[in-house]
Amino acid sequence: MTTGILDYQSDAIVQLMNVAEEDWTEQELKDALQRAIMLELSTIPPYATALWSITDPDNNKPVRHTIREIIFDEMSHFGLVCNMLTTIGGRVVLTDPATVPKYPGQLPGGVNPGLEVYLSGLSRESAALFAAIEKPEHPLGFAADGNTIGAFYQRIANVFPRFAGLINGQRQVEATLTSHGAGNDIVKMNHIDDVLAAIHIIQTQGEGTDASPDNPFPGAPDELAHYYAFKEIAVGKKFVPVGQDGGFDFVGPDIPLPDTSSIARIPGGGWINSPGNEPDANTAGLLHDFNQLYSQMLHDLETAWSDAGDGTVGSAPTLMGKMRKAAQKINAVELPLDHRFTYGPEWLFLP
Repeated sequence: MTTGILDYQSDAIVQLMNVAEEDWTEQELKDALQRAIMLELSTIPPYATALWSITDPDNNKPVRHTIREIIFDEMSHFGLVCNMLTTIGGRVVLTDPATVPKYPGQLPGGVNPGLEVYLSGLSRESAALFAAIEKPEHPLGFAADGNTIGAFYQRIANVFPRFAGLINGQRQVEATLTSHGAGNDIVKMNHIDDVLAAIHIIQTQGEGTDASPDNPFPGAPDELAHYYAFKEIAVGKKFVPVGQDGGFDFVGPDIPLPDTSSIARIPGGGWINSPGNEPDANTAGLLHDFNQLYSQMLHDLETAWSDAGDGTVGSAPTLMGKMRKAAQKINAVELPLDHRFTYGPEWLFLP
C-alpha cells in the first residue's frame, strides 16, 4: 500500500475515481477500502464531540438520540468495510500517524473537495457541516455537486465483483448492533453478496434513497438517513412531505437545539496552538488522558482485524465510554481568553 494512499491529507480517492472501473487492479481495490475505512473513522470525532457537548444525558431526547444513533451507524460501517478489506487479503491500518484524522481539514482522499471539517460543540453550523459530509449523490429536492461518499462506495460496488475470487473470509470480526438498526450488525464478508449488501446499507443509511429520505435500516421507526437528520438539526425544522408530487421540504415542526457546553473550535494540533488558551497543567492532563484513550482504541481496533484478533472488537466499546466521560470533564473547563466558550477534546493520536 502506497504512502499516498495512507496519507490522510492526499487526494487519493479523487485519483481512484479517475481510474476507469475496468482498469482497477487488486491493489487499487484494497487502497479504496483502506480509504473508505479512513472516511468512516473521520466522521466519528466531529459527531461524538457534538454529541458529548449536550448537557442533558438522556439518550432518548430527540437530537441527542439522533446523533448517537448515527454514530453507531458509522461504527457499523467502519467494521463492515474493515471486513471487506481483510476478506480479500488486505491489512487494516489505523495507527500509522499518516492515516489518523486531522482537524480542521478536508475529508480523507479529497471527498467533498473544499469542505473543511472541524471539531466543536453542537450548533446549527456544526450540524450543517455534518449534513455536508453526508451529502447524497442525488438529494431529494435540490442539486448536489462534487465527489460524494456515496459515489465512492458505488464505484467500489461496481468494481468488487471482478475480484470476488479473492474473498476468503479471513480475519473477520463480528459484533451485534441490531438494536441500533436492522442492518447494523458487523457481519462476516464470505461472499460477494455479503459485500454488496453491506455497501447498500452504508449508502442508504447515510443518504436515503432516490425516493425517500428515510433510513431503510432504522433502529426506531421514522429515522431519517444521516444527511436529512443532520439537515433537520441545522435548519431547525422537520423534513416533511409537501404538495401532491412526492416532494419534501424543511417546513415541518420546529427542532430546538438542546443545551450544550459551548465548545470552541479545536485548533489544529491541539490547544497548545491557540495563543492565550494554552492549557494549564490540570487541563493538559485531561486532554492527554482523552488522547491516550483514543490512541488505545485505534490500537485495539487495528489488532481486532489483525492475525492477533479474536473475532471481536475487544475493548473498543469500553474505551469509547471512557472517552465520553473524559470529554465531559474537558468540556467543563472555560477558555482563559473567553469564558463564554470551553475546551473540547483534541482527538490527537499518540504514537
